[in-house]
Amino acid sequence: MRRPVAIVTALVLFGEAVGIVLINAVLATVAENQNMSLAGLEPDAMSAGTWVMGGVCGLLLVLCGLIALVAGIRDRAPGRVGRIVLIGCAVVHGVLGAVTVGLVGWAAFAFMMVVLALLVFTLLSYGPETRPQAQRPELTPTAP
Repeated sequence: MRRPVAIVTALVLFGEAVGIVLINAVLATVAENQNMSLAGLEPDAMSAGTWVMGGVCGLLLVLCGLIALVAGIRDRAPGRVGRIVLIGCAVVHGVLGAVTVGLVGWAAFAFMMVVLALLVFTLLSYGPETRPQAQRPELTPTAP
C-alpha cells in the first residue's frame, strides 16, 4: 500500500507545483498591470518578486515530489535529507492549511489537509523498519 501512496503523493505535489506557479504568474501580471506601488515599492519589484516566489515554491514542491516518487519507485525509504525535506513540506502544508481556512475557505483547507495526510502517510510507511529481536537463549534449569 505504501508504494501507490508515495506515487500519488508525488503526483499531487507535481500538480500543486504547477498550480502555485500559475497562481503566482496571475498575481505577478495583475501587480504589473495595475501600476500601483505598495508602501513605496515599485510595481516592477513586486511583479519580479512574485515571479521569483512562484518559481522557488514550484521548484521546492517538485523536489518534494521527486523524493516521494523515487521512494515509491524504489520502494525504499528516502535518505536523511529526503526525510527532512518531506517533513518540512508537511509542516508547511499544515501551517498553510490553518491559514487558508480564513483566507480562502474550507475547500482549500481540505486540499491542504489531504496533501498533509499523504505526506505523513508516506513518511510513516517508509519509517524505520522494525527489527526482529535477537534470539535470547531460553533460561532452562539445568540439573546438577
